[in-house]
Amino acid sequence: MKLYHAPGACSLAPHIALFEAGIAAETIRVDLRSHTLPDGSDYLAVNPKGYVPMLELDDGTTYTEVAVLLQIIADRKPGTLAPAAGAPERYRQQEWLNFIATEIHKGYGMLWHPEVGEAAVAAAKASLAKRYAIVEAQLGRTKFIAGDGFTVADAYLFTVTRWSDFLKVDLSAFPNLQAYQKRIAARPGVIAAMTAERLIKAAA
Repeated sequence: MKLYHAPGACSLAPHIALFEAGIAAETIRVDLRSHTLPDGSDYLAVNPKGYVPMLELDDGTTYTEVAVLLQIIADRKPGTLAPAAGAPERYRQQEWLNFIATEIHKGYGMLWHPEVGEAAVAAAKASLAKRYAIVEAQLGRTKFIAGDGFTVADAYLFTVTRWSDFLKVDLSAFPNLQAYQKRIAARPGVIAAMTAERLIKAAA
C-alpha cells in the first residue's frame, strides 16, 4: 500500500489512520507546486486530479478523496477505526465525514487565497464559525466527533482544524474543540504521523 501525501495537507488524516490502525504503508511525498514525485516524474500522470491524498493498493488500484481513503484504511482493521458496515453508528460516522469534507475542509478553501479580498475572507471565516459551533455542541456531548471512541472522522477533523492557526481562524469561542484538539494531538498514532511528516520534532 502506498500513500501519496504532502506534509500538513489533508493527507495527514489517512497518514494518522495508518498509524492508528498499525498498517504499514509506503509514503510518497508529492510536491504540490510542481506536481512532481521524488523521482522527478509527473504526479498528474498517476493522479490527474493533481492533489493529495491518493492511496494505491497492492494490486495497483488507486483511490482519492480523504473520506474514502479513511474508510478503506479503517476496513482493513475492522472494529478499530470505524463501526461495522451497515451499522447505524457507521452511517453516523459517514455523516460526520461528509460534514467535515464539505463544510469544514472546503470551508478553508477561500482562506488559502487571500487575494480574493478581505470581505471574502471574512465571509469564509464567519461560515466556518457556524460550522464549528455545530462541532462544539457535539463535543459537549461526546468525547470524539462521532461518539465515545476515536474513529477516522477524528483524524480528519483534527487535520483540517490544525489549519486554523496558520490561517488565523479564531477558535477561542469553542473550548470543547480546543480541548479536543489537544487530546487528539497527544495520541501516539497522531504523534507518529506528525513526526513522520516533520510537523513536530521526534521525541529525544
